[in-house]
Amino acid sequence: MERSLTMELVRVTEAAALKSARWMGRGKKEEADDAATSAMRDVFDTIPMKGTVVIGEGEMDEAPMLYIGEKLGNGYGPRVDVAVDPLEGTNIVAQGTWNALAVIAIADHGALLHAPDMYMDKIAVGPEAVGKVDINASIADNLKAVAEAKNKDVEDVVAIVLNRKRHEGIIEEIRQAGARIKLIPDGDVAAAINTAFDHTGVDILFGSGGAPEGVLAAAALKCLGGEIQGKLLPANDEELERCKSMGIEDIDKVLYMDDFCSGDDAIFAATGVTDGELLQGVQFKGTKATTQTVVMRAKSGTVRFIDGDHSLKKKPNLVIRP
Repeated sequence: MERSLTMELVRVTEAAALKSARWMGRGKKEEADDAATSAMRDVFDTIPMKGTVVIGEGEMDEAPMLYIGEKLGNGYGPRVDVAVDPLEGTNIVAQGTWNALAVIAIADHGALLHAPDMYMDKIAVGPEAVGKVDINASIADNLKAVAEAKNKDVEDVVAIVLNRKRHEGIIEEIRQAGARIKLIPDGDVAAAINTAFDHTGVDILFGSGGAPEGVLAAAALKCLGGEIQGKLLPANDEELERCKSMGIEDIDKVLYMDDFCSGDDAIFAATGVTDGELLQGVQFKGTKATTQTVVMRAKSGTVRFIDGDHSLKKKPNLVIRP
């Protein structure tokens, strides 16, 4: 992949964030998602790459989507796989809460897992705890392992979990182990990424969420030196057949980092739509708007935080007289 694509992806996520942020708190998640999707498509048309969407968004909740198999870019440049979620946290924006992101990841062609749109059990940690956790181990054992890796007591470990009824057992196990919990309403891509940044206060992610979001989180954690493990959770025969079509006969198979994102390179970008622990959301300030983006590349290990100022002034209509 070309290094220049790193900054091109920033333009993509910034555009999606700026458009979707207009819908914050207005209770219309599909309109927010559509705004982000349209903005991304417009910018993608200008980028020198031959991209194919392998992780799209919206199939599960029938939202507007950049569909799997869609071609992105202007048809020139490197051939890449694209994982995209124009608005990770549609409900977050609709309700005006925390940690909505516009997200994209790219990798060399064939490097990203073509994850089916179903739930996946996940565990994610930052660099210090890589190789120390096991999705098949108990919650208590994983908490102890993270505590040891980060040189802290279990009672000082913070686990982040989607606030869902299906996670009641996990939440109880975390509490019995003595660790602390941050419950979130949505947005487990942001949650997984936050495990790799010390200032967010998050140490480990537990629980199930969308499999496509797992691929996006894996691309980010690959750039950051972190780790995610996953196990697909087919809910019916149709989803079971999807797993088999991917070559996964053993449903208990653990997916590791190289399963999610193989090779030695990936680029990940995310722009905050609403405020979060890692990124500030879009702010509209009269004639300008501000954005905050994180962009990273696995091959170089570079992580950049970019503050953007965007003019909101309308360009005057030019009238050419004979």
